[in-house]
Amino acid sequence: MEKTLHVPYISDLDFLNTDSIFNRLETSGERHTIEQLNWKDEYPYHPLTTFTIAHSDNYLYVNFFVRCNYLRAANYHNNSPVHEDSCVLLYLEAPGKESYWNFDFNCIGTISASRHAEGEAPQPLNDAEIARISVLPSCGRRPFEEIEGLFTWDLLAAIPLDLIGIKYAGEPITLKGNFCKCASGTSQPHFLSWAPISSAKPDFNCPECFGKIVLD
Repeated sequence: MEKTLHVPYISDLDFLNTDSIFNRLETSGERHTIEQLNWKDEYPYHPLTTFTIAHSDNYLYVNFFVRCNYLRAANYHNNSPVHEDSCVLLYLEAPGKESYWNFDFNCIGTISASRHAEGEAPQPLNDAEIARISVLPSCGRRPFEEIEGLFTWDLLAAIPLDLIGIKYAGEPITLKGNFCKCASGTSQPHFLSWAPISSAKPDFNCPECFGKIVLD
């Protein structure tokens, strides 16, 4: 059964300060768990990961929360391999676009983002496009190598809707996509998703497995 997520509309999100955005998401956003262990025989580690989501007229807001045993943030340039670090990911496919976008964030807010079209190589977003994505990581911004312990961290991302070619005009918009958690370069590599993925090996770029994401 295809997973479905309804994203609530919160009209004033774009006009609030950071603390107020967190509060509004907590009280009025939609929270889900990233818990699908699609490759559990080889990668059984399951860090607690949730996301809370809502949208305004102009942005999609996602607040990720993670509790994990290892923390790594070695990458600090746009479109560097942040999937090796403690990383959360968002995949979005807009209706009628015949393409989808990935947005990968490590725990210090470094972004790797690309547009994917069938039969073409992924097209990385440029620095100006990435700069339009607002990110607030709880771990600060300085890179670091892996550290061991028990860590909790969160990351708030605000993605402009027009960056994926859509405009909200008060009527529901049905997207497709997935929310994921990985850290392939850590001592406990893991690959979790919100919507289940059927590929034989870890691969989040599976639009055929995307769930339904409705902007209400």
